[in-house]
Amino acid sequence: MPKTRLGKWAGVFMALFLVFIIAVILMGRLLGSPPGSPPVRIAGIGIMITAIATFISGAVSLIKFKDRSFVVVLATILGFLATLMTIVEVMEVANQ
Repeated sequence: MPKTRLGKWAGVFMALFLVFIIAVILMGRLLGSPPGSPPVRIAGIGIMITAIATFISGAVSLIKFKDRSFVVVLATILGFLATLMTIVEVMEVANQ
């Protein structure tokens, strides 16, 4: 378990990130929502925001407060990868 308050927030943001991903998967599979529909876009924006918040709060908790718990390290890695994917997606849309 995280020791710092910011580390706990990183864990909460990571959980929200996973909830949004599951929501997008369920909307696509069970409800048959097309990829560009408004509910899928809203969930996608939620994924981007929580990914960035996860990475920032996890990185600050790791670097500044020296919180080396498993949840914080996992949240930072997951947030970094998701943020990187978000940047790549934005760059692809900008180049079209």
